[in-house]
Amino acid sequence: MARQLNGGVPDWVSRQSTIAAQPPWPAWGALLNYGAPLASLPGRITITGSVDPALLAGPLIVVANHIGDYEPIVLAPSLYKVGIRPRFLATKGLMTAKVLGPLLERAGFIRVDRGSDDARHTMTVTDSALRNNGHIVVYPEGRIGLDRDLWPERGRSGVARMALRSRVPVIPVSSWGAHEVLCYADDRRKLNTFARAMWQQPLMQVHVGTPVPLDDLVATRMGDANRARERIIAAITMQLQELRRGEPGRPRYLDPTRPCSQQSTAAFPGGHVPDDLRALITAARDTP
Repeated sequence: MARQLNGGVPDWVSRQSTIAAQPPWPAWGALLNYGAPLASLPGRITITGSVDPALLAGPLIVVANHIGDYEPIVLAPSLYKVGIRPRFLATKGLMTAKVLGPLLERAGFIRVDRGSDDARHTMTVTDSALRNNGHIVVYPEGRIGLDRDLWPERGRSGVARMALRSRVPVIPVSSWGAHEVLCYADDRRKLNTFARAMWQQPLMQVHVGTPVPLDDLVATRMGDANRARERIIAAITMQLQELRRGEPGRPRYLDPTRPCSQQSTAAFPGGHVPDDLRALITAARDTP
């Protein structure tokens, strides 16, 4: 259990806020740079898209679909390659691990205690990072996706509220293929799927898009957080359509250990984004 400071604030909040206000840890950058080839051992990684250099100089909120346990290992060096200095939001279980936890914290990862009163403290740390031009990486779905066809789920409104409150650009990132490397189930089966991937070398794709159009939305206006959430998931879904053109329906690779519902849980089943929403996002993307 985390120690409490005066006012009932856990000690990790102050510690991580201080780290968030500092420049990125050089060792983390070196790992992302020189360790990138290791991420591609179980498959081929392709990175498309880019971020305006002017945006890279300031704070960013990066949002991505979450398709499996190996996908963050592909995502981190891919983001770094296009100039994003990733500070991931990570679950309490990872952040409190004896060896891994302190390393992740020093790298700028931010703890999220979902479903507890401490979840609000995450905002204190993210605010510190954004005020100091940090690049926050968030999974809007809040978990590894369990849609039967692996389309992004509706997700939570936390990232939308963060974006509207901070007015920081939101960069959508879509990934595909990394779900073939590690299955959803226990460690022994994960080793089996990793070995299979080493042999088959699946294609792991990452696409970095342009900012989601949110300028017309207001944090204090009723319903705007849900509208922002919808646009964020729609942007990720639209990019994902391009990555999985040959797999618009049921994915080619099916993980029998993933506890998917027989009914679709996707925000946009089949990747079908409504025309009006698609037009809004496309217009913003095509505007110079």
